[in-house]
Amino acid sequence: MSAEPHNKPQLEQAAASDQSIQRVHAILLREKPEPREGFSPMPLFLLGFISAMIFVSCIYIVHYRGGFDPLVYDERVVEPGAGGGAAKAAVDPRVAGKRSFTQVCATCHQATGLGVPSVYPPLAGSEWVTGSEERVISVLLHGLQGPITVEGKQFNNNMPAFGQGSAYNWNDQKIADVLTYIRSEWGNNATPITAEQVTAIRTKEAGRSKPWSEAELQGK
Repeated sequence: MSAEPHNKPQLEQAAASDQSIQRVHAILLREKPEPREGFSPMPLFLLGFISAMIFVSCIYIVHYRGGFDPLVYDERVVEPGAGGGAAKAAVDPRVAGKRSFTQVCATCHQATGLGVPSVYPPLAGSEWVTGSEERVISVLLHGLQGPITVEGKQFNNNMPAFGQGSAYNWNDQKIADVLTYIRSEWGNNATPITAEQVTAIRTKEAGRSKPWSEAELQGK
């Protein structure tokens, strides 16, 4: 016998269900907003939640930082109450001088103090560095121009001035620190230079506005 009479109601019911699903989909498609370029704005609740979490985290870090002080590695700062409550500790001139030398002078004279052959004279073992205090101070204050003989070898390059009013504008203490460093480094063993010495030479040579030459410095 044919099963068509029994299947027909089922087919009609399935077709009706399909039509219902299609109508629901059509309604949803009509209600769905048109796509737009860019990003959707963050919900205010989520933005507020993230801001609150950042704020709470900052408070937590500050509260439980274990007493960490960002100045703990600053050699100029001493612990409260040390040295009669002084805010700063004395800085080793050689430490401060090495820092300035590394930042500026090492570009030409090298970190080893050996300079560059035929270009920049060495500072290690140099009679100009370990010799007359007045002479080496004068060189840093006003610079050096023209040929110069160091350890029997001639160099012909210009050294800039570092004193106040120059492009580098180093104060007397900074010059003293650098000179103290180079006069006691790389095997050099000369007396340190003080800021008072630099001030005295600067005052004495206040009228000078040009670099020194080797011939001028020979008498110092």
